[in-house]
Amino acid sequence: MANFAFKALDLAGASTRGEIEAGDKQAVAAQLRSKGLIVVDIEELVPASAGDILARFKRVKADELVIATRQLSTMVNSGMSLLRSLYVIEEQTENDKLREIFVDVRKDVEAGLALSDALRKHPDIFNDLYVAMVQAGETGGILDNTLVRVAEQLEKDAALRRQIKAAMVYPTMIASFAFIVLFALVAFLVPVFEKIFKDFGGDLPAITKFTVWLSHMATQRFYVIFAVIFGTVWAFRTWKNSETGRMQWDRLKLKFPMKIGDIVQKVALARFSRTFSGLIAAGVPMLEAIDITGKTSGNKVIEKAMDDVRESVKKGGSLTAPMMEVPEAFPIMVTQMIGVGEETGALETMMTKVADFYEEQVEAAVKALTSILEPIMIVVVGAIVGFIVIAMYLPMFKVYDQIK
Repeated sequence: MANFAFKALDLAGASTRGEIEAGDKQAVAAQLRSKGLIVVDIEELVPASAGDILARFKRVKADELVIATRQLSTMVNSGMSLLRSLYVIEEQTENDKLREIFVDVRKDVEAGLALSDALRKHPDIFNDLYVAMVQAGETGGILDNTLVRVAEQLEKDAALRRQIKAAMVYPTMIASFAFIVLFALVAFLVPVFEKIFKDFGGDLPAITKFTVWLSHMATQRFYVIFAVIFGTVWAFRTWKNSETGRMQWDRLKLKFPMKIGDIVQKVALARFSRTFSGLIAAGVPMLEAIDITGKTSGNKVIEKAMDDVRESVKKGGSLTAPMMEVPEAFPIMVTQMIGVGEETGALETMMTKVADFYEEQVEAAVKALTSILEPIMIVVVGAIVGFIVIAMYLPMFKVYDQIK
């Protein structure tokens, strides 16, 4: 037997709530119907456990939100009521945290709240873009079509993120391998050679002294290395999270060598264009669309430019004039296409074309970068091993010369 919380309506339409002990949900529904009540909702009351507490800290992956949104859009588009669709979503969602959130959203909608207002209570899952598009769909009476656009928007963004993550797998593995090799050589190989050097006597070459010092740091004063790493990471994150630091870092990322800066720019432009076109297509007011696009662009340089664009549009100016002043973020092709879209009234179409173009460019640029990084990372690993080997054998060559 278990405890169940229920919500039901009587014949007069009045809402009633309570708890019943029964074997399953069907038994609860049968008891309520026998009392002349119309069942609205039944939930099993489960005591909180350590697993439930840990589930609250579980992340919601982008793909999980994409699937849930796509399911919701499909059900609403097929004519199913919003409440029933939300009930199905919470039953099907495997992520515990996301299920709890959809339960809260469904309860808020049952209480009379608009779907957008219910979603707005969970900003860590549903960002400004998501809520604004849903709100525009509700206002225009096209929520089913808008949810489809939201799902497509999330899918495009998730695909873009997957491309970047996939490109970083190989360099990350090589860098990790290089670190492990360096640590193993410094911690285990160098001390063996150090004992031999003491028997030789005499002065060691500079690179050997440096390698021996590095070995002492790794084996005897490793806490200093961890402290330096922790302090550096903390200082960097503090600077990057500050208003000035974030702007400087995002501007610097656009200038990274080895085409990394180009990829950062293309990713930002693809996200910017896709977001802007999606908001306009959903019927979001222009000023609000500009504001949301800037906040969700992921780059402070573009966000600042969109603030200037917003002020320009408020004063009756164009979209492109402020963008032209930031060429490192907005290439001439982008500003020209936006300008043509403005003049012809086809801004949504133009922004979609820009997004498609840069998403293809990102894919090509990522493949090119990966092909460049592979030999570079191999050379770096070889250089690390070669440096250690030379540092260890150089004193032996010196002794050999003295013997001759």
